[in-house]
Amino acid sequence: MAVIIYDFEVEKADGTRIPLREYQGKVLLVVNTASKCGFTPQYEGLQKLYEDYRDRGFEVLAFPCNQFGNQEPGSNEEIQTFCRTTYRVTFPVFAKVDVNGPNAHLLFEYLKKEAKGALGTEAIKWNFTKFLVDRNGRVVKRYAPQTSPESIREDIEACLGDAESVS
Repeated sequence: MAVIIYDFEVEKADGTRIPLREYQGKVLLVVNTASKCGFTPQYEGLQKLYEDYRDRGFEVLAFPCNQFGNQEPGSNEEIQTFCRTTYRVTFPVFAKVDVNGPNAHLLFEYLKKEAKGALGTEAIKWNFTKFLVDRNGRVVKRYAPQTSPESIREDIEACLGDAESVS
């Protein structure tokens, strides 16, 4: 049987592990984030998407990462506080992960294989790379860090509107 996104477990900021199957049937936007990045203001746009679509089965899943320019040096607790107080984030912000290299989280290894980057590369180039996943757990698209959350709205709506298949 093929691996799907629901086969993975992730760690919450408090250290508890949860299976992604808890999000089965929802449209997901999985993002590697950082608190001290030029793209950090995208938290605001991600929160807006979450507020606009969560009642239709949409979730933003944020994974802080310190692999790019030491832009996420804080502890998991510090990151949670920053996201809540600075951007009023209410979507899940999980424990810090590596997205590249020998310690890359298996979820990101999977996402990178399913949706390659520019010129077919798998490596994530910077913070705020985004992966859109449809209700069936299929990775639909990968977005570059500079892609604003607002510009993804049409793709999210397409996924939300068709529970059977969007590709």
